[in-house]
Amino acid sequence: MTNYLDFEKPLAEIEGKAEELRALARQSEGMDVEDEAKALDKKAADMLADMYKSLTPWRKCQVARHPDRPHCRDYIDALFTEFTPLAGDRNFADDLAVMGGMARLGDRPVVLIGHEKGHDTKSRIERNFGMARPEGYRKAVRLMQLADRFNLPVITLVDTAGAYPGKGAEERGQSEAIARSTEACLSIGVPLVSVIIGEGGSGGAVAFASANRVAMLEHSVYSVISPEGCASILWKDSEKMREAAEALRLTAQDLTKLGVCDRIIPEPLGGAHRARPDTITRVGTVIEEMLGELSGMSRKDLIANRRRKFLDIGSKGLAA
Repeated sequence: MTNYLDFEKPLAEIEGKAEELRALARQSEGMDVEDEAKALDKKAADMLADMYKSLTPWRKCQVARHPDRPHCRDYIDALFTEFTPLAGDRNFADDLAVMGGMARLGDRPVVLIGHEKGHDTKSRIERNFGMARPEGYRKAVRLMQLADRFNLPVITLVDTAGAYPGKGAEERGQSEAIARSTEACLSIGVPLVSVIIGEGGSGGAVAFASANRVAMLEHSVYSVISPEGCASILWKDSEKMREAAEALRLTAQDLTKLGVCDRIIPEPLGGAHRARPDTITRVGTVIEEMLGELSGMSRKDLIANRRRKFLDIGSKGLAA
């Protein structure tokens, strides 16, 4: 069953009518409705193409948050072999919002780290909707240090509304854990590539995405704060999230101009959730390309390349 976003309601009506016609034909022998159903399919396809031709930043936020969008677990299952999860931060606990471990991408051994939001109510609660606690970021630091020790490339998959802001997380040093994770990203002497597969929210995303190469799916978003949070602060009205989304320049297209994003991964028409296997394949191809660009670079050059990238962010897009 397709989950439709608010702006897709007209599309839902047309696709629903086509399905109703086909269901009626299945129940009534001799009824031929295929021509009418195909006409509705054509109308729906044209409407879908028109909708996604020029999505507003706020609509891109909605697409990036779609519950059926592929999550970290889906990419691990489809792209990687021999995945061995490594749990815990060796300090407090294991954070299920962060998945990590060793795996193979083709014949290449890698260390993989990513946010996992969950796919149903139970798993979303267990995973805390992808919002990591301090132990999640400390687990990531441990894995990055492991990768550095054994000279393994690091791949991070970012999909979080932001780090968890709860009382317990703050008591256990949330900001310090995020800073340590960001520091580890900038300090390891192995290739580090990151893909924003959904939401990239605030420091919770930067802690995984301070990489040599950062790619974004076409309809993903990456921002210092959510549009709702920005609107609440600036206008004292969370309903102004559309205006905030425009001002934040959080789309992949805007962030490529600013130098935050290195490349955009095209999504299938209608978003990643409408063709999950195709999306996952495209992401895998880009990850391999980015790792290929970094192969052969020395530890010193990898670290210098990464730091220079972040020092240069915004310099070519401020006048845009």
